[in-house]
Amino acid sequence: MATHDLLYEGKAKKVWGTAEPHEVAMEFKDDATAQNGLKRGQILDKGRVNARVTALLFDYLGTEGLPTHFIRQLDERTLLVRRLGMIPLEVIVRNVVAGSLHARTGILEGTELSAPLVEIYYKNDALGDPLFNDEHVAMMDAASPEELSRMKDMARSVNRHLQSFFLARRLILVDFKLEFGKIGSELILGDEITPDTCRLWDADTKKKLDKDRFRQDLGGVEDAYHEVLRRVEL
Repeated sequence: MATHDLLYEGKAKKVWGTAEPHEVAMEFKDDATAQNGLKRGQILDKGRVNARVTALLFDYLGTEGLPTHFIRQLDERTLLVRRLGMIPLEVIVRNVVAGSLHARTGILEGTELSAPLVEIYYKNDALGDPLFNDEHVAMMDAASPEELSRMKDMARSVNRHLQSFFLARRLILVDFKLEFGKIGSELILGDEITPDTCRLWDADTKKKLDKDRFRQDLGGVEDAYHEVLRRVEL
């Protein structure tokens, strides 16, 4: 499928117009950033890996009855997706303490939570994607109370399905980020689900197999991404 104008370029993806006004092509890049863009680099073959992982996971979630923007994979790095009106919020689901939750609470990294924790962040690079509560969301008119409630419910459902999916492949889903958009009034899961947006640990060794290897200079970044893809393809 031929693409048209570049509609958007972010840190990890480019979005291209297509001949169909309600569809766009989402191209995954090898570029990697961390620390709100202060750390930059490239992860070899990341774009190909993330495109394939997203395609497989979104296809799986679709079969489980969760609406996503995924239509089909166009090539190794590009997915055809439905065009959404994106909601400027990130929904984080946490099952295990890590990252900023550890930094904010002092709870030991690796501590399992008694129930999934759902957090909302305002998607704004200039502000550093701040943590919001429901009142902040209403103040900024970022989503209606009904939309916010639905996003949280969908995120919990995604979490249940993905925890089971990954555990069957000996991976622990520590936490992950979701983004949502709308077609009319329908709320739809968009963006990506990849080692960029999930923390995934080996279930036996607790080895990190995600973007934290880049963030924390742990080495073996490319190998970790390829290992996740290998297990997702099982």
